[in-house]
Amino acid sequence: MAIATNRPGADNSPGNAALRRGRYSEPNRIYLVTACTHHRAPLFQDWRAGRLVVAEMRRLHELSQVESLAWVVMPDHWHWLLQLGEMIDLAQVMNVIKGRSAMAVNRSLGRTGPVWQRGYHDHALRHDEDVRVVARYVIANPVRAGLVAHVGEYPLWDAVWCSGKFIAPEGAPTR
Repeated sequence: MAIATNRPGADNSPGNAALRRGRYSEPNRIYLVTACTHHRAPLFQDWRAGRLVVAEMRRLHELSQVESLAWVVMPDHWHWLLQLGEMIDLAQVMNVIKGRSAMAVNRSLGRTGPVWQRGYHDHALRHDEDVRVVARYVIANPVRAGLVAHVGEYPLWDAVWCSGKFIAPEGAPTR
């Protein structure tokens, strides 16, 4: 088990310290993570910018650092249901994806400055939690936010399995 520690340059404000309190990372554990854009800027209304975040999730998945189970990129935040691998902890995963995606998004949008708020929210799923229920909750975010009537109309989501009304959109990767 890796313990999250303060690192140089970390935001040690009381709010972020509270997010880190008790945070640990366990190999092979399933986590739901959420990260918000800086000042909740709707950077991912441009779906092409959102696809750059997706590319970084896919990269970590292909490197066997994580098993990506479900995700959705909303205009100003993103949710990812993932299972950690053996060789990387959750803080490292988040540092890698936020850092690499920020560089790509800024380059793509011709902008500079922060893309992501500091910190992130994480929830380690308990053994009695149904992963599919959590995945459905994640991918239904655009419907609950009123962005689309049906999740299949939204371009920035995926899940390793879907059932019932949650059908992968045209062109979505299949596994």
